[in-house]
Amino acid sequence: MYICNMFFILFLIISLSMYLLGLLMLEFNMNIMFEYSFFYLNSSSMKMFLFVDWISMLFMSFVLLISSLIIKYSSEYMMYEKNLKRFIYLMILFVISMMMMIISPNLITILIGWDGLGLVSYALVIYYQNIKSFNAGMLTALSNRVGDAALLMCISIMMSLGEWNLYNFKDFLTNELAFYFSFFIILASITKSAQIPFSSWLPAAMAAPTPVSSLVHSSTLVTAGVYLLIRFSSFFSSSVLELLMFISLLTMFMAGLGANFEYDLKKIIALSTLSQLGMMIFILSLGGLDLAFFHLLIHALFKALLFMCAGAMIHNLNDCQDIRFMGSLIYFSPLTCTCFNISNMALCGVPFLSGFYSKDLIAEISSLKLLSIFIYMFFYISIGLTVSYSIRLSYYIFMGSYNFYSINNYSDSNNYIMLKGMMGLVFFVIFMGSLMSWILFPVPYFIILPVYMKLLTLLMIVMGGIMGKVMGSLWYGILLNHYNFLKKVWFTAMMWNLPILSTFGLNFLFLNLGKSYYKNIDIGWLEYYGSKNLFFSLKNLSQFSQLFSKNHLKLFLFTFLAFIMLFYFV
Repeated sequence: MYICNMFFILFLIISLSMYLLGLLMLEFNMNIMFEYSFFYLNSSSMKMFLFVDWISMLFMSFVLLISSLIIKYSSEYMMYEKNLKRFIYLMILFVISMMMMIISPNLITILIGWDGLGLVSYALVIYYQNIKSFNAGMLTALSNRVGDAALLMCISIMMSLGEWNLYNFKDFLTNELAFYFSFFIILASITKSAQIPFSSWLPAAMAAPTPVSSLVHSSTLVTAGVYLLIRFSSFFSSSVLELLMFISLLTMFMAGLGANFEYDLKKIIALSTLSQLGMMIFILSLGGLDLAFFHLLIHALFKALLFMCAGAMIHNLNDCQDIRFMGSLIYFSPLTCTCFNISNMALCGVPFLSGFYSKDLIAEISSLKLLSIFIYMFFYISIGLTVSYSIRLSYYIFMGSYNFYSINNYSDSNNYIMLKGMMGLVFFVIFMGSLMSWILFPVPYFIILPVYMKLLTLLMIVMGGIMGKVMGSLWYGILLNHYNFLKKVWFTAMMWNLPILSTFGLNFLFLNLGKSYYKNIDIGWLEYYGSKNLFFSLKNLSQFSQLFSKNHLKLFLFTFLAFIMLFYFV
């Protein structure tokens, strides 16, 4: 408990300091660069390069604010954990890895933070030590290794320039090198942000404890990919950005559709994260870097609160995550349900909560840059699906009959410390959207569109709400009894079979192949022809040479006679 309170206060103070410093840097357009050279190797300089501007300072302040409240929340959620210190230290390592990635544009430092995120996330996903957690951890680790390999390829590309600081040598990249570099950066980003076809690991990572899910899905692991794209967006050509747009659009649609047929509370919220990440990358591919960053910050707040409320419900329901067992929870825990509803409405983009200021702006900007009716239709349908699964979730949790055990002790009074952490975020979720829009956009966006295009966002919100109500109602449950309909539901809920496709042949092909290579080559032939055989050869040669050093007369005579006989017979 003491360690949680200590890091809560420390992170809160640092977060406030960074926020004020970030506002100062934004106001005066200040940047701070720090460079320290470690060593030179083959005309390549290994340097630690730190670049501090308002983007990095604001992002770090949000990460630290959310981390501090989640650590406070964890002190009660993980109260009966034997190794609570180990859990808190792992979460702090996670935050430090994210900081290293945020603050440096040097590819080497980014890789250290990137690998740190992957390694610590694996340790946290398998924290509960069961088969489901191990499988989810392996899927998470192997999916993220693709992005790590892509970053290593970027490092090898930059090796030809003798420097890994991109801001110094950006203009020296040839067209071919720039294309390969942007391709690998995008590959790394979409693996970390779980875009199609790497989406299956994000819902699987829900096997981690809920405080970890809250931290991972709001401001750290999955947002690292979007942040990398924002930082290196100047490298991308229009064709690469168009590819990115289609990937993000498909991810938005797939995640929104899948969440409408899912019954696991944490997986529904994870799929909503996937949908929002798709929206960030979509607006980024249209050139709206400031909007993508704005939505990144606001999404971090309401998604962290959503997970914390879900965790409080799961905690009270003896670790039950199925929303079909819930119902009428608003009578048992009105405060938790109020926080959940506020964050849910912010996710939907209801005026005038924080999510509205970023989502409405993104929708209107995308209407200005209309590329095709296909893209426009898919984007707005995805917005409607977001509202649909949010209303469906509220319907299952707040309404209907209570379907859990008859004897229970469900009350807000059980979650006193958790409520403190949640109440700290509620005010940010309500007010931070308008506040940040005034700060980031000193001149307000004034977008002129036809009336029907202006009202389209509101119309999709209303239609999505009606659809969510219908999907939670009684006759929809009757439809599920039909086998053909059930097959379509399973296909949609399983994210278009992406988890099966991601692991197809993985066990039999890659893992068994790796085991075979390790057994037969690493500890087989390489040992025989490599270090072990070399050791025995050197040992035998040294033993033979030691015979000469002993100066035996018989040995010299024998050698001399052998040479004479050889010379005579030849």
